[in-house]
Amino acid sequence: MRRVIELALSVLLFTPAVSNAQSAADTSLKVTIGGFIDGYYAYDFDRPPTIDRSFFGGALFTTQPARHDEFNVNLAYVEANISGNRVHGRLALQAGTSVQDNYNSEPNIGIVSGPLLSRLLQEAYAGYQVAQNLWVDAGIFYSNAGLEGWVSKDNPTYTRSLVADYSPYYSSGVRATWQATPKLTARFDLINGWQNISETNSEKALGLRLDYSATPNLTLSYYNLFNDEVGDSLEAGTRLRIFNGVGAKYATSQLTLLGELDAGTLRPPSSGGSTGDWWGFTAIARQKVTGTVAVVGRVEVYRDPQQVNIVTGLSQPFRGYGGSLGIDVIPQPRVMWRTEGRGFVNDDAIFPDAHNPTPRKNDVFVVSSLSLAF
Repeated sequence: MRRVIELALSVLLFTPAVSNAQSAADTSLKVTIGGFIDGYYAYDFDRPPTIDRSFFGGALFTTQPARHDEFNVNLAYVEANISGNRVHGRLALQAGTSVQDNYNSEPNIGIVSGPLLSRLLQEAYAGYQVAQNLWVDAGIFYSNAGLEGWVSKDNPTYTRSLVADYSPYYSSGVRATWQATPKLTARFDLINGWQNISETNSEKALGLRLDYSATPNLTLSYYNLFNDEVGDSLEAGTRLRIFNGVGAKYATSQLTLLGELDAGTLRPPSSGGSTGDWWGFTAIARQKVTGTVAVVGRVEVYRDPQQVNIVTGLSQPFRGYGGSLGIDVIPQPRVMWRTEGRGFVNDDAIFPDAHNPTPRKNDVFVVSSLSLAF
């Protein structure tokens, strides 16, 4: 009986301590709520056959601006960022025309998941710090590829370059981020595949990213991704995709310079076929001219002769050049008014024109956006 009483007393005395410890742990968590709204108007001088510039037959090859001669929302999201003692995470829900466009190819095998669910989740991951310099995250997160991001306010140009639009923006799986040295960060990804949340086959993709801070203003990056793609049918076998990219970004309070070169190969399946190769390059410069005004310019090249990434719907592939000029007005840190003119010239006539029966070799559009971050 004495042992039972001692045990009961110990439980009663210990319970408040556990409760207090849990309360202390709970209060150590910090949750930050935020969001972003990007509204736009765009006019494409080729006047695409539908109001959609690049969706359901628009065939103008960029995910944004997705609509022609229309006021709409490019991207809007709300987010909750969680941080605490060795834990972190992010949940961001999104909508917009660029979201509909970018997630249109999300696979829909079976009756669960697919694009109707996937496009709502910009990021949804949970992470744990397993060692002092090592974090492991699981869920849906931004991909390891490229130097331009999904959100326009984080990029030097308003619209994203072709190398960004035709490499993954998001991934689903597990990633490990290791701060190897004060200057070198390494990231390792094990994910479902090439920009897909819902799975397409039984294979998984592997990715690596290295970022080296050469100086406080200059970062050098390397990234890759290896995955098996399903062929025209499951019986046709899989095709190994090999993707590599390098980039450099120099940024001060007044000047941003960015350069990126991507290249990839899609090997033929075991049943036979051809190899598809592609490569792309972009160079961007953004200069502040006053405290609230900046100008930005871009040149780019993209060559996809076997139509691995850019499917034109014609026998002629995308082998073209592009450029853009933009003006950014930032009356206060959370507000941006960005106007950009952008054009492409292709080796072959692939750009549809609503007022001509045959495609054109060039396309020009202008877009203006007002965005708010909160």
